[in-house]
Parts: sequence; structure tokens; C-alpha cells
Amino acid sequence: MTAAPGSLPIYVQIAELLVRDIAAGRLIDGEKLKPERDMAEELGIAVGTLRKALAELQRRGLLERVQGSGNYIRALSDPQSVYAMFRLELLGGGGLPTAEILSIDRLPKPSALPAFGTSDEAHRIRRLRRLSGKPAALEEIWLDGAYIETIDPEAVSESLYLFYRTKLSLWIARAEDQIGLDHVPDWAPAAFGQPASAPVTHIQRISQDQEGARAEVSRTWLDHDVARYVSRLK
Repeated sequence: MTAAPGSLPIYVQIAELLVRDIAAGRLIDGEKLKPERDMAEELGIAVGTLRKALAELQRRGLLERVQGSGNYIRALSDPQSVYAMFRLELLGGGGLPTAEILSIDRLPKPSALPAFGTSDEAHRIRRLRRLSGKPAALEEIWLDGAYIETIDPEAVSESLYLFYRTKLSLWIARAEDQIGLDHVPDWAPAAFGQPASAPVTHIQRISQDQEGARAEVSRTWLDHDVARYVSRLK
């Protein structure tokens, strides 16, 4: 397993995958993890990489490493993750999120979108989202143009919200998702499992920044044969 350009480091990706499993209840408080060599083999990574991921979980207070005994989950009620607002999972549950940028363009805001931001223009970011390597969704994110003049695709990481925080001092504090039906857009790449115009689940998200202003509007087309939308109440 190797990280693609713009990806989070592999050990961070693995740590985030485990955090998602803790948040979903697939790993419970006090649960003992498999031996490190077995986990590393299942994940297709080196033992050293896994240990860095486990050290990251320990730093966050989500793991207790007992000498001579093993690694034990310490589940918090609200574990923090760069994918905290990412609601897609494989049909069988879980899945490591990754993203492939298809295009980034600065354009006039489409009149069909809900009102957001202060600029007349926005950055349109189109991505193919995968879960554990499986193409799962198409994304079209419109970020208000007032936050930044241009976006270098090579500067955008797997987590767009992490890019917002580290490069733009922008925190997405809350979001509203509206779920319905739509058709696969004509710009869908061949890797996406559903053909153009096929009916699929559609999610429109309106996101607010730390000041309560609408910062972006996004659209997601979900391949229902691969993934599902999940929102858990705590």
C-alpha cells in the first residue's frame, strides 16, 4: 500500500480508518486488537507503518498499549477525525476514504445552487471518492471564492476539510445534508460504476464556517451498489 500524490501519509490513513471503526461501534471500548503482524498483513502495510498508526491512536487517547499483553481500544464518545463529517461507508460497513481530484476551476456560481458566501464566483472541485479502493461516489464541491483566489490541485489533501483548516484557516463547523434522487452527471469518469444518466442517490450539503456563514455547497452522487449513506445519533 502506497500513498498517492496529495494523499495523507499511510499511517494517518490507517489511524483514520480505525477511528471511523471506533466511532461506528465496530471497535468497542476494551476490545483487544489482533497481533500487530496479523493486522499489518490484513491491511497490506509494514508492521512499522502500523505501529506509527497505533501510536497516533494512543496519542489521541483511543488506544492503550499494554506491554506483553497487546493493544486495547479506549473508545471516546466523540473521537475526532479528519473524516468526522464523511458519511459514506461500504455496504458491509467501514472503508478507508480516499479522493481523486478530477478538476478544479474558478467559475461563476450556478443560479441553481442555494445562496452561499459573498463572492460571485466559487471554486468547483470535482472528485471521485473511493472506499478501500472501490469507486463509491462522485463529488462536486463549490467553495466560495472569497476564501482564496486560486487552488493548486497538488496542495489539496485527501481531506478537503483538513486543507481548509491548514491552508485557509477555515473550519467547517456544521453542515446540513439533503438526500434525494438524481442522475449520474455526464462528467462521470469511466471508473465510476454507474453510467451517465443512471438514477442514483444524491446528497446536497450546505456547510457553514466557524462564524456561521455558508462557506460551500456540495453535491454527491452515490453508487448504491458499493456504498451507503450513514448518520449515527449519539
